[in-house]
Amino acid sequence: MKFISPKVDYAFKKIFGSEQSQAILISFLNAIIYGGNQIIQSLTIVNPYNPGQAMTLKDTYLDVKAVLEDGSIVIIEMQVARVSAFSKRVVYNLGKAYTNQLGIGENYLTLTPVIALTITDFILFNQTTDVINQFVFQEKTKKFEYPDAELQLFFIELPKFKKTLSELSSLSDKWIYFIKEAATLDTIPDKLGEVNEIELALTIANQAEMTVEELEFVDRRAMMFQDEKGRITYAQEEGRKEGRKEGRKEGQITEAIALILRQLKKRFGEIPRAMTSQIEVLSLEDLESLGEDFLDFNRLADLEHWLEARGD
Repeated sequence: MKFISPKVDYAFKKIFGSEQSQAILISFLNAIIYGGNQIIQSLTIVNPYNPGQAMTLKDTYLDVKAVLEDGSIVIIEMQVARVSAFSKRVVYNLGKAYTNQLGIGENYLTLTPVIALTITDFILFNQTTDVINQFVFQEKTKKFEYPDAELQLFFIELPKFKKTLSELSSLSDKWIYFIKEAATLDTIPDKLGEVNEIELALTIANQAEMTVEELEFVDRRAMMFQDEKGRITYAQEEGRKEGRKEGRKEGQITEAIALILRQLKKRFGEIPRAMTSQIEVLSLEDLESLGEDFLDFNRLADLEHWLEARGD
């Protein structure tokens, strides 16, 4: 038995956003948003998974959107690679889902809350080791929440989740493990199978139940994401190399300035602050030249003339 990875957006849509996924999505949302409490009893999946659409439409179709029984809207997104302005995009999508509820002249009382639940395969918040983080509007100093809890952001950061199969205890643990590790499984473990909705999710994720076209599309999406992550990693490494190179050069400049100032002071006594400032902004090449030329200086005026010539 082999399972597709829920981290691929296409697979995520198939597992959590299909016509038969209501129970799966209810269990998952209750686990993440409500700590395992059975608050959500029913929901409607908007734009459910359709193989033909998923293979031809743009990436936004692959998000999962649901309307809860109280009218609240939930948007669930799986993001594998970090992209530019990602955090802004999440907020934009949240705000758009909220404002799109109203037509011209309609009453604000008809607005219902919107929750954006984003799963990332990269670390977004270095300030905490928590796997799940929730953001709401609240007063900055007293920390009390805004009267209408209309907008909420939830994030699951998969790299922070370190628990093994035997360590899973809560419902949220099991769902996060499923998303992160499903592709590594060859059977349905008892620990996951005891949750009926996760067993159903693994059944949907079973590659044996997918068409050749679906499997090929999943493979292409997975390779695309791997390539994107590879490009990002390469760019970061090149940036670090460049930074180290710049750091070494800055260190050489600092050492050259200190050495030349010591030599000049030893030869001419105290160097005027104006000249010192001019020396401190010289390039490494000019500092090397000064290190050779000052041996020919007979007085401080020679240094002054040399600096003036460099400044022209």
